Amino acid sequence: MRRSEERILITHVGSLPRHPALADRLIREEAGEVVDRTELHRLSESAVRHVVERQVASGVDVINDGEQPRVGFQTYVAQRMKGFGGESKRPRPRDFADFPVFAAWMAQRLPRRSKVSNAPQAIADVAYDDLGAAEQECRMFRAALDGLGTPPADAFMTAASPGIIATTLLNAHYDSHEAYVFALARQMRKEYELVARDFVLQIDAPDLAMERTVLFRDMTATEFLGIAEMHVAALNEALAAIPRDRIRLHCCWGNYEGPHIHDIPLAEILPVLYQAHVGALSLEFANPRHQHEYAALKRNPPPPELLLLPGVVDSTTNYVEHPEVVANRICEAVDAVGDRSRIIASSDCGFGTFAGSELVAEDVVWEKLRSCRAGADIATRRLWGRA
Repeated sequence: MRRSEERILITHVGSLPRHPALADRLIREEAGEVVDRTELHRLSESAVRHVVERQVASGVDVINDGEQPRVGFQTYVAQRMKGFGGESKRPRPRDFADFPVFAAWMAQRLPRRSKVSNAPQAIADVAYDDLGAAEQECRMFRAALDGLGTPPADAFMTAASPGIIATTLLNAHYDSHEAYVFALARQMRKEYELVARDFVLQIDAPDLAMERTVLFRDMTATEFLGIAEMHVAALNEALAAIPRDRIRLHCCWGNYEGPHIHDIPLAEILPVLYQAHVGALSLEFANPRHQHEYAALKRNPPPPELLLLPGVVDSTTNYVEHPEVVANRICEAVDAVGDRSRIIASSDCGFGTFAGSELVAEDVVWEKLRSCRAGADIATRRLWGRA
């Protein structure tokens, strides 16, 4: 994983908006409709090339494939692994119960998207016997990278954590939640190792924060932290063969524009996050609910081997952050960590978490990333003392 040795590098969290034609086919395929696989492959390849080129044009240093071939950042797993069927009954975040007008408004705003609360569930032993889809996605990304005139500073690909898979594709088979999580870890290890051979691996693990208000809403904070520690232990088992400096971990509180009044504080989950066998942490700091939490990092700094990928642009609003605001946030992150080389500026979360769920227009996404680049350049001049 590259560090910001000479200037502040920028990246993002992973998912990027999909073309409507691609999103439509992904949603219909997930729903069980027959789609033209050749056309879906063509659209996916074109979309990957498009987002790779746009990231580079926007000044992003550490890029990915935008998760274009996936219907959702974690629900794609049900299409690649055996053992899933039926329909989960995943509860909605507490915000949606406490604010019913908000919940109704969100339902109208996103009338058609991929499965989230009704994704398949585990109905048999999970098995990842065929890595073909993962291999194909890696090939698409590599081909797009090879088509660039100048390669980016680094490249990453995302994969879902065992914990977020287990809390979305619910368990209707295993004797316990823990048994299910560790079974997923043993199977997902295959995808993790495949990705890490060619790219930096990003593990998406919102379960380590978000699930405090969703599946485990009735637990105490202490009980939830025990679950989170078990999720990290399973993840570490799956990552054991990969050098930690090839892995970044993303954790968030749910990528939606909502009240978020029940979010667990960063200070409470930091000790759990520090247990993960990873080389970087990607965390939200740009949105109004969490931008104050650099204070938690100052009180409990990350270990010296950990890089920080702070969110300096919000992934749920069409406001474009001013470059000076971005620079201020980057400098605040550097102040909290104490080492400019360990900061890579990022977004709070993905811009296309699920097909059909985009909250930020595609043209605004590219402008946000350009503003992130401009802000990182301002921060570079401040931090390196350049005129």
